Amino acid sequence: MFHRSTAAAQAIKRSVEKAEHTSGLEITTGLVSLAGAHVSSVNSRGATGVPGGIIDAMDIARALEQAQAVAIPHDREIVHVIQRGITVDGQGGVKTPIGMHGFKLEVETHIITAAAATVDNLRQCVGAAGVDIQQFVLNPLASAEVVLTAQERQMGVAVCDIGGGTTDLAIYVNDDVWHTMVLAVGGNQVTQDIAHGLRLPLSQAEEIKKQQGYAVRSEIGSDEYFSIRPFGEDHDVKINRQDLAYIIEARIEETFGLILQEIKRSGYDGLLPAGMVLTGGTSALPGIKRIASEILGMPVRTAKPENLTGLVDKLNSPAYSTSVGLLRWVTTMREQDVPVSGGNKKRRRSQGEKNMNFEAVKNWMKRLLP
Repeated sequence: MFHRSTAAAQAIKRSVEKAEHTSGLEITTGLVSLAGAHVSSVNSRGATGVPGGIIDAMDIARALEQAQAVAIPHDREIVHVIQRGITVDGQGGVKTPIGMHGFKLEVETHIITAAAATVDNLRQCVGAAGVDIQQFVLNPLASAEVVLTAQERQMGVAVCDIGGGTTDLAIYVNDDVWHTMVLAVGGNQVTQDIAHGLRLPLSQAEEIKKQQGYAVRSEIGSDEYFSIRPFGEDHDVKINRQDLAYIIEARIEETFGLILQEIKRSGYDGLLPAGMVLTGGTSALPGIKRIASEILGMPVRTAKPENLTGLVDKLNSPAYSTSVGLLRWVTTMREQDVPVSGGNKKRRRSQGEKNMNFEAVKNWMKRLLP
């Protein structure tokens, strides 16, 4: 664990240095994406009386505090408390309650937690790079910022971010987050299957997946071949692309079968007329959209970050949806989420200094995301 943390801290430090060089800014605070099978979520409701008869921000804060009073195990840390719905005197569907007359305020929330030990390790790694964590953001929520349309979020849609190690899902209904989950399966498992099936090193299997991979065997011609050199061979051998597609198709079908189970378990499978939006590096795999649509029985599209200016060629891929989504999250700092900040540093900066640096970064990012 020590060696892993040290390597992670060094990788983060190198990334920060590159970002500072590119932007011309000193990076002292940041948002950090979070994923992993250790992430879980629960819906909770909090209620409070309205002493003055007119709802203000303090009333909402008290209701949110009540919603967070659910039993959270000591080894869990709250990452997000997302305001999902507001009811005033029994009347639901209220979006902006401040200033309304009422006597009872109820707030429904979606609470996302993560393993405290994992979060602490990540916080220490980022802190070692000289960066205070402004907020942790769950991967699919960040991706949703740049791949979902306002109409999709309103109608009901699932965003599915398929990365290397995890598949992250978030369900939006009426422009609110209704459900989130993380599956411990992703593109790395596809690569491992290829490495095992074709007897290749992982690095070569990853390249084969990117260059020759296809998720639907029936769409590959029987006369399509490529050359590789497996373990134990002295020369290249020809591999039928259908055999490669068979390996990939099996894992992709299994992944979307698990996603379908999770959507049904959530109880919101009938509330997604806009279907699913795929993003993340593995979503670029040819044929994956067809398999997803067939297994899920809903419309599916693949998305990448849109409306970028500058660095477009470098970021114009589903693999960067979470990263670009974090930039969008910073520029909006979504009000319905009660952020959880953290980070222990040897040198504590004043709040004014941190705000000044953070505003400078926000202004730079607004030029990238107009």
